[in-house]
Amino acid sequence: MSDRKSLRETDPEFMERFEHFALREVPEEEGQELDGSTRYLAILATLLGCQGTDAFRELLPDALDAGVTPVMVKETVYQAVDYLGMGRVRSFLDIVNEVLTERGVKLPLEGQATTTMEDRLEKGVDIQVHIFGEQMREAWKGGHINRWLGANCFGDFYTRTGLDLKQREMITFCFLAAQGGCEPQLTSHAKGNMNLGNDQAFLVKVVSQCLPYIGYPRSLNAIRCIENAAKQ
Repeated sequence: MSDRKSLRETDPEFMERFEHFALREVPEEEGQELDGSTRYLAILATLLGCQGTDAFRELLPDALDAGVTPVMVKETVYQAVDYLGMGRVRSFLDIVNEVLTERGVKLPLEGQATTTMEDRLEKGVDIQVHIFGEQMREAWKGGHINRWLGANCFGDFYTRTGLDLKQREMITFCFLAAQGGCEPQLTSHAKGNMNLGNDQAFLVKVVSQCLPYIGYPRSLNAIRCIENAAKQ
């Protein structure tokens, strides 16, 4: 696996422009800045979404140095399973465990679960209602996948500590934007973000900071979904 240092030797002209853009121009763009922890949390979620394993491994130490805690990283990877599937997330778990172990972090980390197998559906539905509105109260009755969505996605993961709801909705937005082909869900979660206080301007900043890692087409699609959500 090549790292940035080796690429500077083999592809110097390309890396000069890419690093200037991704590491200086984008983070310093006036009006599009995010604090370091939020920026890296969004980028890590984006790299999960686009399957950027090598870049994820490369940037994870920077994210930890910028204030993203080991618990926040783990929670991001765990939640990604609901939006990307274990088939695409499994390798990221290994990367996180390897990097944390190399940095002297003892595993497993402290548990963050707040639900039981008995109340996960009820509490998951409460979270859905809090984010999307009272119309979600009975949505779980619309079939087994809707029930799984309430109990598993929201009951098992959104109820966990380690990330607050605004952070969880932000990383979900990043998962969806980065994988592409999920524009209806992306618009819905843009609305969910806005309902929690992650407003249109904030979401545009998130997309802007992640653009070097997913490119222009998916970034522009995400901006369009944000605009549609704001109109709704």
